[in-house]
Amino acid sequence: MKRTANAHWNGTLQEGKGEITTQSTILNKTQYSFKTRFADGVGTNPEELIAAAHAGCFTMAVGAALSQAGITPGDLTTDAILDLDMQALEIKGIHLELKASLIDGVDEAKFKEVAEGAKAGCIVSKALSVPITLNVTYA
Repeated sequence: MKRTANAHWNGTLQEGKGEITTQSTILNKTQYSFKTRFADGVGTNPEELIAAAHAGCFTMAVGAALSQAGITPGDLTTDAILDLDMQALEIKGIHLELKASLIDGVDEAKFKEVAEGAKAGCIVSKALSVPITLNVTYA
């Protein structure tokens, strides 16, 4: 299976602009620029897209891991916070903040164990070489 995206850029770093399109076309010529990446502009940026991909992948992985353990998942919501070091121009890490509804018969220790396994097994987690942290709110 292959998944694709396309990016187009025209102009200098600070004055140029670009567009990102995904295979599904959910992003279709979505604008990005210096301002959307490093300031406040309208559009998206690569780091935001990495965070979105990680949040989506991890949340699905938690649901899958619970299901595989014979547990019916409840509501799962993940915020992925990507730490971009502007001095070094590198991603320093991603923090996953998972909020999950209580599941009858599943204690917090078991839920956290499943979530940690999902963090390690998530396809996007495995693709990233940066430290990936996780915090779980299970209530």
